[in-house]
Amino acid sequence: MAIEIYIVSGFLGAGKTTFVHKLLKESFRDKKVVLIENDFGEISVDAALMKSLGVTVRELNSGCICCSLSGDFIKSLKEVSERFHPDIVLIEPSGVGKLSDIVAACEDKRLSGLFTVKAKIAIADAKRCRMYLENFGEFFEDQIRHANTIVLSRTEDAETVKKALGLIHELNPEASVFSIPWESFSADNVLLAAAQTPETHCHEACCTHEHSHTHENNGCCEHDYGAEKIFDTVTLRTEGEYSPEELKARFSRLTQSLDGKLLRAKGIVNSKNGCLELQYVQDELKIAPTETRGDIICFIGKGLKSSEFNAVFNGK
Repeated sequence: MAIEIYIVSGFLGAGKTTFVHKLLKESFRDKKVVLIENDFGEISVDAALMKSLGVTVRELNSGCICCSLSGDFIKSLKEVSERFHPDIVLIEPSGVGKLSDIVAACEDKRLSGLFTVKAKIAIADAKRCRMYLENFGEFFEDQIRHANTIVLSRTEDAETVKKALGLIHELNPEASVFSIPWESFSADNVLLAAAQTPETHCHEACCTHEHSHTHENNGCCEHDYGAEKIFDTVTLRTEGEYSPEELKARFSRLTQSLDGKLLRAKGIVNSKNGCLELQYVQDELKIAPTETRGDIICFIGKGLKSSEFNAVFNGK
């Protein structure tokens, strides 16, 4: 019997990992699940957090999604099948990955008969849909167009949600869309909607572009798909201990002094009372205690330089 694949895509900071938690807790609690994390940085913070919960995680890091999917991703799926024999493979791609590329890899002829894609879910930030479409449309639009179910996050404001729904309907009128607070519905409802939504046939749109890109030591990957979109990552090992107040002050200093644009940051740092998990999305910083150990922050954006981050966090 083919192993079921569920893909949870979404742009940077949309809420993919939070929704993966919801799936694991509400829909897959009695299933043998392997989670594949394809992060854009050198080290996956999300993978570390998931492992601490006892989830089997396979990581694909240090590269853009197109490079990983060209060979490593398919190889990893084969290894997962042979080694773990799971009921379900749950895939959380990088926020700057294309959903169409992921589905194409899952449906590659080398995996014929081993897997079946059951759901293509996209998480979309209702507050930032328009901004992401206008500035990073190559990635955001692909994720929305090729999903069969879309779940909105940050749905507190009714007018914001209304505008986001209009935009999403223009891009993908066939998709089922969940636009209410996540505690108001079960993950099972999302999976049922995905099963009943017409196939988007995203594989027909895949791999028609030329892959031309260069890699620098800081993890930058430049794609030439007709529109120039450059994402940089800086992976920083932090020194010492930080309080929540210190982290907030340093992020404020960082965002005011950067030459480039910081889109996303996530990490685990030491504090006097254990460790803190931090999540940053477009001027929103959330800090919470965590039992997961770590001393690393991954930053994602455009025009980033590692020296700027070292100066703020490590005084170098």
